[in-house]
Amino acid sequence: MNELLARSWGLLVFRGVVGVLFGVMALFWPGLTVFTLVILWGAFAIVDGVAGIAMGVAGQAGDRWIHIFFGVFSLLAGVVAFAWPAMTALVLLIFIAVWAIITGVTYLVTAWRVRHEVTGEWLLALTGVASIALGVVLLLQPTAGALGMVMFIGVLAIIWGAFTVVLGFRMRSLAKHPPAEAVGGSTRTV
Repeated sequence: MNELLARSWGLLVFRGVVGVLFGVMALFWPGLTVFTLVILWGAFAIVDGVAGIAMGVAGQAGDRWIHIFFGVFSLLAGVVAFAWPAMTALVLLIFIAVWAIITGVTYLVTAWRVRHEVTGEWLLALTGVASIALGVVLLLQPTAGALGMVMFIGVLAIIWGAFTVVLGFRMRSLAKHPPAEAVGGSTRTV
C-alpha cells in the first residue's frame, strides 16, 4: 500500500494543479472557458444520447419511445455542439436550457411510470423538477446564466483542485510515515 501511495501522490497533485489552473482560467478568460465547455458538453451529450437510445432499445414497450426520443435529442445536441463550436455562448445556453427542460420532463414522466415498481422515485422526480428549473432560469436570464455558469465552474474547479493537491501531499506523507496501527498488522488494545 505504501508503494502505491508513494507512486500516485504526484499524479493527484498534478491533477489538482490542473484543476486550479482551469478554475483561474474560467474566472479570468471566460470566453476560452465557454469554448471548452461547448466541446466537453458536446461529448457528454453524445455519450448520454447513445446511452439513452440503448436504454430505449432494451427497455419496455411503453417507455421505449421516451428514452429513444431523449437519446436522439441528446445525440443531435452533441453533434451540433461539435459541428459549430464557435457558436455564441447565448445560443449554447439556450440550447442547454431546452435540453435541461426536456431532460426534466423525461425524468418526471419516468418517475410517474415507475412509481409502483420502485422506491425512491421521488428522487427521480425531484431531479426532473431541478432540471426544468435550471432550464427556465437559463432561458429567462441567459446572459447572467452564462457568466454565472462559468464563474461557478471556475470556483468549483479551484476548490476541487486545492483539495486534490492537499490529498496528494497527504498521501505522500502517509507513504513516508505510515500510521502506527498500520505497521506490522493490527494492534490490540488492552
